[in-house]
Amino acid sequence: MNKTARFSRDFILVVMGQIISIFGNQILRYALPLYLLNQTGSPALFGSILAISFVPMLFLFPIGGIIADRVNKRNVMVILDFSMAVLIFLFYLLSGRVDIVPLMAVTMILLYGIQGAYQPAVQASVPLLVNKERLMQGNSIVNLITSLASMIGPVIGGLLYSMVGLTPILYVSVVCFFAAATMELFIRMPFEKAESSTNMFVTAWGDLKESFGFLFKTRPVLWKISVIFASINLFLTSLVLIGLPVLVTQHLGFAPEMANRLYGYAQGIIGGGAVLGGLIAGVLSKKLKLKASPLIIIACACSMLVGGLALQFVRSSIGIYLVLAIGGGILVALSTLLQIQVMTSIQILTPQHLIGKVISCVICICMCTNPLGNFIYGIVFEQIGKLTYFPYYGAGVLMIGVGIFSRRIFSGVDQMVAGK
Repeated sequence: MNKTARFSRDFILVVMGQIISIFGNQILRYALPLYLLNQTGSPALFGSILAISFVPMLFLFPIGGIIADRVNKRNVMVILDFSMAVLIFLFYLLSGRVDIVPLMAVTMILLYGIQGAYQPAVQASVPLLVNKERLMQGNSIVNLITSLASMIGPVIGGLLYSMVGLTPILYVSVVCFFAAATMELFIRMPFEKAESSTNMFVTAWGDLKESFGFLFKTRPVLWKISVIFASINLFLTSLVLIGLPVLVTQHLGFAPEMANRLYGYAQGIIGGGAVLGGLIAGVLSKKLKLKASPLIIIACACSMLVGGLALQFVRSSIGIYLVLAIGGGILVALSTLLQIQVMTSIQILTPQHLIGKVISCVICICMCTNPLGNFIYGIVFEQIGKLTYFPYYGAGVLMIGVGIFSRRIFSGVDQMVAGK
């Protein structure tokens, strides 16, 4: 493998495998929760299932990082993609024969859990396949191209779901996971097996201590920016994840089939936001500085404040829908841009032998607030009645405060990166 090449064959295979795998994952993440919401009509149950689905993923992110540093990353990706194909095939066999609520809960838990073990291997493979000078571009490409799948997946999922139901989506996702795993078999991933004289559990505990020790003692600024990003997930991302489907399907007065399609289109707009964020990060990779991150956070907050204004003052359902969907797209574009900057800085500031473990711990910290946010917003939208604008105002004001507070932290990280 020639790391000096702009993009190696193996890096391209990783990206292509991600396109296919994430496309399958995204149509499932669109269809399965929406199917549950349509079947039960309960925002609280909808939010609770999404919340508990995140929990195993959080636990498996650190484990996935340990595996990524001690096992060939290609093998991790192959095994987990095959596992997702098997999982969805089993869901198809059991649906209609088992109560949908526990079946959906188990399936979503396993789906998110597998993804939690999978993602650190992908992130940790980028520095092995792309040289340091192009590392931010490599991260941008991974985010950009996989975001295309995230954009197209829900749109196609929305069309399929509204026209023919859940079953064809299950077929498509199984094919995607199987195809991605087959493609990943051909990746040549650099790997040196770490020697260990202790058993797996002792080694895992030691790796976790080393990773969190690096975050909290050696580079404490890294856990601080992780907590800041976690606040975006708690107050803003969870609001879009729960609020958008509930509002579109239950509050704006659309017919059920139209509501399902519109939600799919909204997910496509949000995926387009991720593409835009990746494009901006790739094009401006040499000009972007982390010290501008507080302004990005404040802009994220403003995108939700505008949604609150629309819910309170706009009378047209389609007008409110457009403001909420575009606001969600802007939020994701800006948070993707921030995520790429943060991930690139972590990769630069972390020793090579710790990258997989540290990235998994950072992702764990960043996402640990997702279950709490999903659970809270599910209950809020169950009880709030017509005051649907209130969560948007509250989240926006809180995150403006976080943006102002974070100025010194991001400036410090910027100086560290510049010194490398």
